[in-house]
Amino acid sequence: MPEEIIRTLSVDGVRYGYRVLRHDRGTGAGPVTEPALVIGGALQGMYGWPQMDDHLGPAADVVTADLPGMGSADPLPPGPSAGILRRAVLAIADDLGAPRLNLFGFSYGTAIAFGFAQRHPERVARLALGGVPVHIDAAQVECWERARELLADGDRDGFAATAADALMCLDPERPVHRRELARRYVRRSFLHALTHSPHATESLYRALADRPDFSGGLSGVPALVFAGEHDTVTSPALQREFAATIEGSRFLTLPESDHWVVLERAVEVAELVARFFTETEGAPVGAPVSLPRQAGAPVGRS
Repeated sequence: MPEEIIRTLSVDGVRYGYRVLRHDRGTGAGPVTEPALVIGGALQGMYGWPQMDDHLGPAADVVTADLPGMGSADPLPPGPSAGILRRAVLAIADDLGAPRLNLFGFSYGTAIAFGFAQRHPERVARLALGGVPVHIDAAQVECWERARELLADGDRDGFAATAADALMCLDPERPVHRRELARRYVRRSFLHALTHSPHATESLYRALADRPDFSGGLSGVPALVFAGEHDTVTSPALQREFAATIEGSRFLTLPESDHWVVLERAVEVAELVARFFTETEGAPVGAPVSLPRQAGAPVGRS
């Protein structure tokens, strides 16, 4: 069985932790790529990525975290949070003794991963970003404000339903694989976090209030950006425009999915990320995959 290690760190006086699922050294073969750190949404902690364990585990140490303000970690201090979150990621890399990491950021976590890669490109082997919230339109803002009002009034069920619906494509004319299953899961996840995490409400407020910066471009880091074809948080077209600011990046969409592509297409996403992280390090995990180049080409389909 792969060895699991939990480590506790602190940054700027804020305690947080990370988990490492070690590549199974019992096979006699070492990892074929750098450790892979997975950074998810505002309420996605270190135990929410079993599909990544399964698909990345044969190739690398898989690292997940409760970063400051998430899960079991201490709440974030007042003020901007981007800097402390980037320093928390850097401390994980240093604690691992890893010169470089593979980074996978999803949704809220894309801002952390992208910002870290911009400031520490020498520490990033490859960068995968999914569901990048590049632009939040007025309708989204209004929906989230309604959700915040419900939460402030103590209506957790109403908040969970409104917040989940705000993140999903509910148009019956646009097919989404396992839509209702994902919808119920997201609602339950919000309710569970609000019930069991003492600072979940603060984390949600901060995630809604923060406007992450995806400007400035990036070079020197191989990158993959992907989106669900019906993402209503930020359209695939805008996510593709963002991908074009990353030198040499690749972009694709996954069919019949929306912002919660990691739930609706969990296996496909895990396979895609695993293959991207390993494609230049000898034999990739599973069957080979052709990842389209950005270079102004039409949106790819997996």
